[in-house]
Amino acid sequence: MLQSEALQILKTGVNVFLTGEPGSGKTHTVNAYVQWLREHGIDPAITASTGIASTHIHGMTIHSWSGIGIKEELSEAELDQIASKEHVARRIQKTNILIIDEISMLSANVLSMVDRVCKEVRRRPEAFGGMQVVLVGDFFQLPPIVRGGNAPFAFESSVWNDLNPVVCYLTEQHRQEDPVFLSILGSIRSQQADHLTASAILARETETSEEHDDIPRLFTHNVDVDRLNAERLAKLSGHAVSFGMQGTGAPLLVDALKRGCLSPESLTLKEGAVVMGTKNLPQLGLWNGTLGIVIGFERGTNYPKIETRDGRELTIAPAEWAVEEGGKVRAKITQIPLRLAWAITVHKSQGMSLDAAVVDLSRAFEYGQGYVALSRVRTLEGLFILGWSENALLVHPEVAKRDTGFRELSNEAAIGFGELEESGERAELEKNFIRACGGSSTPSKDGKKSPKASTYDKTLELLQDGVTLREAALERGLTYGTICDHVEKLVQSGKLDPSIIGESVPPELKKELPAIFTAFKKKGSEKLGPVHEMLKGKYTYDDLRVARVLYSLRSS
Repeated sequence: MLQSEALQILKTGVNVFLTGEPGSGKTHTVNAYVQWLREHGIDPAITASTGIASTHIHGMTIHSWSGIGIKEELSEAELDQIASKEHVARRIQKTNILIIDEISMLSANVLSMVDRVCKEVRRRPEAFGGMQVVLVGDFFQLPPIVRGGNAPFAFESSVWNDLNPVVCYLTEQHRQEDPVFLSILGSIRSQQADHLTASAILARETETSEEHDDIPRLFTHNVDVDRLNAERLAKLSGHAVSFGMQGTGAPLLVDALKRGCLSPESLTLKEGAVVMGTKNLPQLGLWNGTLGIVIGFERGTNYPKIETRDGRELTIAPAEWAVEEGGKVRAKITQIPLRLAWAITVHKSQGMSLDAAVVDLSRAFEYGQGYVALSRVRTLEGLFILGWSENALLVHPEVAKRDTGFRELSNEAAIGFGELEESGERAELEKNFIRACGGSSTPSKDGKKSPKASTYDKTLELLQDGVTLREAALERGLTYGTICDHVEKLVQSGKLDPSIIGESVPPELKKELPAIFTAFKKKGSEKLGPVHEMLKGKYTYDDLRVARVLYSLRSS
């Protein structure tokens, strides 16, 4: 199934299991769906089975969202206690669409507990109390683990049958571009891997050498990762620069963000350190998995400067990871979006796309570990095997068995919804779904979510009272970037007097405006990337957006 087909199915409001091979565009499709919902004034609940996955999607773990926490069983008394918590009940009652990412790592029992909580709060007998549920993931990847061993997969739960999700099995490939490598990965998924498959992989066997020092190693155990990173950093003779993680908001959510963030709470770097991007920042050209080497630190800010493997020089400023709910930031952390990358665990690599990796599977102990590690890399040429074991190519037999059925169901769904498209029924289902969710049938003209008028008005009122942009962000519990977005929209709509903006700009930015304006004059103001690069990353993109507003007013 194509991404576009899956997106059209999602828009009808049916429950969906969105799956596909690594690199098939599951996250891209979910992001496109979330954007469409927000364009129509609908705010979905975005969750994931793990903290790492949740930080990638600005959501929270499904455990936190549902209030079940770390429970593995749920008594009637505990169910009543969770449902009586006001913030949990309010959250669930107002949710029309629930997205759960990395469903492969969520056990059948946890899925059932979340279902029970939703039914109890919403007082409706349907699965999850009648909300649309979108399950996202690939069961060939790492399985759910509980104390004492593995747990049944989510698809083995009776709740899965109650949901009866439409299967959307994506077949496009956007990570691996090597047909030979794709064939190898395909044979592992279909349990047809044989000695020829192993031989093709082991042909990439290597020994530890300086030749691969700048390529991350994927290990199955944390102890190996920590040891190698510490050893390599200690060998560098340069001055160490440390960056501490900052957090604000609900303490429990801040702690969850810290645990799930790929950047460490305390990051120590030296010139020459091998690093990896931990967040997708397309405006900067940094991605989760981008590899580079620290080449210095920016004067004044001390932000690290890196050279990527493709020769680009980037200055890496702190980035934010946040938990957003109802358009409001409930918690956020700030840290340099990098981590030491001489080594990383297979578990933490899930979701990454790597140009190259040295993989040690000599101690592989879990179904899917080898497949996850191998499928992180884009081409066979970028794969280097450091260690191997007979368990490296194992996939769970139950997953392989169900996969055939998932593919068949996806093909049937593509045909069925294709017929609905031709008859016009699908469009009618879409309209009814938007109406049922309380959304607007007319999307915002600029392709972004149209915040409620009240959120604009609240920001406008603060700015008119002489509050600075950063103070407004703190007052409203929003990010500085969101306030900057409000400023742009308020100016465009003519609601905000231009003279007010100059007074609300942070003092440290105000004195830098002449230099920024000069850059706009030379590079143009339509795209901020060239200006950001010309100014060597000295200013954040949010600051440049505010400066652009002032520049356009001065030029008009």
